[in-house]
Amino acid sequence: MVAKVTIFEKDDMIKNAEFITSVGNIGQIRNYPAEIAVAGKSNVGKSSFINFICNNKNLAKTSKEPGRTRLINYFNINKGQFTLVDLPGYGFAKVSDAEKLKWAKLIESYFANAKNLKNVFLLIDIRHEPTEDDKQMIKYLYYYRLPFTVIATKSDKLSRSAALLRKKQIADSLGLGVDNVYISSSFDKTGREEIFKRIEQVLQDFPQ
Repeated sequence: MVAKVTIFEKDDMIKNAEFITSVGNIGQIRNYPAEIAVAGKSNVGKSSFINFICNNKNLAKTSKEPGRTRLINYFNINKGQFTLVDLPGYGFAKVSDAEKLKWAKLIESYFANAKNLKNVFLLIDIRHEPTEDDKQMIKYLYYYRLPFTVIATKSDKLSRSAALLRKKQIADSLGLGVDNVYISSSFDKTGREEIFKRIEQVLQDFPQ
């Protein structure tokens, strides 16, 4: 059964969000309208980020234990306006090499077969330097010419001045302009307006 969520705040871009399906193997990967994928290291807060921008804490399942998102999860936004795609987290140490390889193949196959992928929102914990896995993901996105946006999560853990400094440091570490990094927090709702503007820009730049 599809879980339907209606969002009532008038100023929000996302008025309606529905969970569509989860897939766990390459043969199940699907194509939906105007996909925006959410990628990142395990425990970076992907599910919390999705719930935050959709204004519903129960839409994507969250867990204090990293590595719980092991499937690709699809969410229909605004009745087909676009699709959020929650990818499995990478870099989780407490699983077997075989399991890591399975997740990596699933993510790679998604990127290779997502015909309607408009942008990848790459989430990075603002408190830490981008990991080698994060940098490898950036290289992968560049290599395959996949457009992406960096979202620095968990900004509530820092003061505003410290968060702005970390934003610049993350941009420098990844070889990006500082304006290409967006600060967000699902806890204190920082960054929703800027993220909505970015989504609007993505959808305008890459129409269906």
